[in-house]
Amino acid sequence: MTKRMTVIPTEHDVILDELHRALHGEPWHGNSLLTTLRGVTAEHAAARPVADGHSVGELVLHLGVWTAEVARRLRDRVARDAAVDFPAFAGGEKAWTDAREALVSAHAALVEEVRRFPPADLHEICADPRQADAPTNSFAVMLHGTAQHYAYHCGQIALFKKMLG
Repeated sequence: MTKRMTVIPTEHDVILDELHRALHGEPWHGNSLLTTLRGVTAEHAAARPVADGHSVGELVLHLGVWTAEVARRLRDRVARDAAVDFPAFAGGEKAWTDAREALVSAHAALVEEVRRFPPADLHEICADPRQADAPTNSFAVMLHGTAQHYAYHCGQIALFKKMLG
């Protein structure tokens, strides 16, 4: 028997749910990012299983930086590039713990910004100085993209875990 929703969720609700599922919950595509990170050691986080590729530690730092940037874009209503796209991962237990905590903290800050963001403004275009003539991304696209960003790098991390044993 199929369950039917009695209340149709708003896009705002869907975005909050999508972000939660991507990091903490049960996304339809497989494991959440935090579930995938379980069992990744500091040694594995520093490894480079693909030549010229990023380490798991760098991917987690990258996700944290961009999640914080999306929160800032919601708050300030303007896009810009993150200060560092892929921060260097120093390696070691403390760096690995700090990287995961930074991602979880950035995610919590993003969720708070989404909760504060007026749902009626989700389809407004986020001003982007890099696209001064014709910015194209709405806040909704950016937020759905954040969950997609988690899934994209989650898949890479899952493959790295298999490669590293």
